[in-house]
Amino acid sequence: MANSFQVGDMTIHRIIEQEEPLFDPLTFFPGLSREVLEENRAWLEPQALDPATGLIRLCIQSYVIRTPHHTILVDSCVGNDKPRPTRPFWNMKTDDAWMRGLAAAGLSVGDIDYVMCTHLHVDHVGWNTRLENGRWVPTFPKARYIFSERELAHWTAEHKKEPNPVIEDSVLPVVDAGRAELVRSDHALNDHVRLTPTPGHTPDHFAVEIGKGGTEAVITGDLIHSPLQARYPEISMRADHDPKQAAATRRRFLECHCETGTLLCTGHFPSPSVGRLSRWGEGFRFEATAV
Repeated sequence: MANSFQVGDMTIHRIIEQEEPLFDPLTFFPGLSREVLEENRAWLEPQALDPATGLIRLCIQSYVIRTPHHTILVDSCVGNDKPRPTRPFWNMKTDDAWMRGLAAAGLSVGDIDYVMCTHLHVDHVGWNTRLENGRWVPTFPKARYIFSERELAHWTAEHKKEPNPVIEDSVLPVVDAGRAELVRSDHALNDHVRLTPTPGHTPDHFAVEIGKGGTEAVITGDLIHSPLQARYPEISMRADHDPKQAAATRRRFLECHCETGTLLCTGHFPSPSVGRLSRWGEGFRFEATAV
C-alpha cells in the first residue's frame, strides 16, 4: 500500500520515522501470558512480531491530513537532538527519516496549518520543536498546536513534581511561544476533522475522526498498539495511565467501528498500519488493507 491514500475529498499521508522490532511483548503487555503469545505467534509473525528477535515490531509515524481547507499533522513522533537516555533507540537522534518522509509527501514544515497531539508521550510530540541556536523552537512556523487542555494540565503538573524532559523540550516551548490551542477532547476543528475522547492510555487521550458528514476514517493514536490487542482488547500496555479504563475504551472503540467500513489509521501497527475490523470470537480481527 502506498503511504498516501484518499479518504473522501481528503488525502492522508503516513510519515514514517522508524519501523523495527523494539520491545519484548511480555514486558510491553504485562497482562499477556506466554501461553496466549505462543497461541497467536503464527499470525503475528513476521510483521507484528519479529521471528528473529521475538520483539514487537512497531511503526513510529505521523499522519498528515490534507483537507480542502487545511493541512493537519497528527502526532509528531520522536524528533532529533532530544535526550532520551532510557530509550537508547530514541536518544539524541540525528537522522533525517521523518523529514525525508514529509518531503516525499510533497510537503515542508511551512505547509502545516495545525499540529494535533493525540496525547503528550515521547513518541507523539518530538518534532513539535527543533533545536535552533541552543533553544527549542516550534518546528512548524505557521502552525497552531492542538492540545487537550486536561492532558496538558496533567503533564504540566507532573512536570512540576518531577522534571520530564519530554514536556520540557517538546511541549512547553510551544506553549511559551503562544502557539498552543487548548481544547476539549471532543473538539471539532472543521467539517472534516474532529476529536473524540479515548481516555485510558493517558488521562485525556483523543482519537481523530475524519470525514465530512460521517466518520470515514479514524486516527487511533495510542488507544491500541498491536493487532494482538484487537483480538484481546482487555490486554493493556505497560505505559497506560489507567489500564482498566484503557481496556474499556479500546473495546468500546473497536465495537463502534467493527464491520462499519471505517478505516482505522493506527499509530503503531506495522506497515501498512491501515485497515478495517471484523469479528474474531470475543474480540476483533484487524485486516490491513490497500486503500
